[in-house]
Amino acid sequence: MAINLQKAEFILSAVAPKFFMRDGLPQVAFSGRSNVGKSSVINRLLNRKNFARVGAAPGKTTQINYFKIDNAFYLVDLPGYGYAKVSKAERDRWGKLMESYFADPELMTLGVMIVDSRHKPTADDCTMAQWYREAGCPFVVVANKLDKLKKSQVEPNLQVIRETLELGEGDVVIPFSAEKGTGRQELVSAILASVEGRKIPGACQGEQNLV
Repeated sequence: MAINLQKAEFILSAVAPKFFMRDGLPQVAFSGRSNVGKSSVINRLLNRKNFARVGAAPGKTTQINYFKIDNAFYLVDLPGYGYAKVSKAERDRWGKLMESYFADPELMTLGVMIVDSRHKPTADDCTMAQWYREAGCPFVVVANKLDKLKKSQVEPNLQVIRETLELGEGDVVIPFSAEKGTGRQELVSAILASVEGRKIPGACQGEQNLV
């Protein structure tokens, strides 16, 4: 299936579960801390400079945003998490919205979890990884900001990410740079495999098979 990733359109922002898209198209859900560069990763993936709005301040994505990609699947932009300046009530609202999304087995086809390759994943990152696992959904980890690391730091940092998130051998971690484009093809391949119902490249046969 040839999918044109640049053929992307914004569909809606869901502020409550009743607005979640349920038309049967695959959904690839992107998550990440508020300052991890999620919008930049999405823009690089689609080769669209300002498609996903890069907020002036972290924590701007407060709903679940749906983008339809070439009428083939939805790119689902989940609210950024871990931003301290947002009120507790607002964080709780986002949390309930995310929980509702993850709890519905009919929605998510693949998760894309973005972390900062420079730092050990936070407690919130670990919680997000656990949400993906409990949802029974395949997910890949994108270690962004690779261009900020020295070459000698890359492998040790990726190992810390694997250990902290308690990833198995079959779980895919993609070293990525939204700035340079490193890792884009690997992420594209993982997404297209999930959308087409194939095994995600680099994943264990038993753990990452898709129905």
